[in-house]
Amino acid sequence: MARTPLSGTQYTLRAGDDEAVIASVGASLRAFRHAGRDLVVPFEADEVRPAYRGATLAPWPNRIVDGRYSFAGVDYQTALTEPERGQALHGLVAWLDFDAVDRGVDHVTLAATIEPQLGYPWRVRVETRYELSAAGLSQTVTARNESATAAPFGTGPHPYLVAGPHPLDEWTLSLPADRVLQTTPDRLSPTELVGVETDAERFDFRTEREIGAVEIDHAYTGLVRDGGGGTAVIVRDVQAGTGVAIAWDAACSWVQVHTADQPEGPASPAHRAGLAVEPMTCAPDAFNAAAYPFDTGLLVLEPGEAASASWRIRAL
Repeated sequence: MARTPLSGTQYTLRAGDDEAVIASVGASLRAFRHAGRDLVVPFEADEVRPAYRGATLAPWPNRIVDGRYSFAGVDYQTALTEPERGQALHGLVAWLDFDAVDRGVDHVTLAATIEPQLGYPWRVRVETRYELSAAGLSQTVTARNESATAAPFGTGPHPYLVAGPHPLDEWTLSLPADRVLQTTPDRLSPTELVGVETDAERFDFRTEREIGAVEIDHAYTGLVRDGGGGTAVIVRDVQAGTGVAIAWDAACSWVQVHTADQPEGPASPAHRAGLAVEPMTCAPDAFNAAAYPFDTGLLVLEPGEAASASWRIRAL
């Protein structure tokens, strides 16, 4: 009997010149290629997924500070899954093994259930559909609250985009957002929401320009929307004449951007290997929404209620 790879069951999708591989653990985008060119930083099938690469994030993306929050008058403590910073990182489904409920040559729908537990005592079913088409690879996450009481919720993906073969410092970035969430340097806990012009060289990419040596691991909001309510981030390797775009719908009012800087620097092969662009339905630490003087976007799912969010990656 064949052994299941460490990243779970593999689902390969094909359409035209595109091929995507979805791994069942965390409903993760393990690889996505256009005409043989990587559009995201991949990982091996028989490898424990590194750095949440390509994972589906729910019932919260990003962090809950100290893993503590209050909801409907009750205090909760979640497990600290980022122990080096003492934070609860990226929700509860990233290590669940999702089951396929529908699949075809160019699509797969995976599902898993968050069972009630200490720190999150609600049952929430999460389904995600990946589909390849001429327009690229789309992912839709739908969550339904199967509990008897309202549940806090947020979601998002975690792809590391690859524009081309040249170093990330030489790529250009278009990021249509006018506010950025400042954080503490040690734990990345949110502090204040400021205009990107506060430190324009580091944070302002409203006009496409070279990324350079800046280090970013911040959430943005104040997104510029297109006529359909969506937003797109574009990354280009100008020298190679290639690029990649990720666009998302109005359900996501935030986006986390990370230049993938590693503590060991260039000694790590993952150092600045791709640009993480993570559309999010809510801000970091949104479960503590009452603590912030801005709209965190936290969703509250009533019993039986469902909510969806979608995004799409395509080659340029």
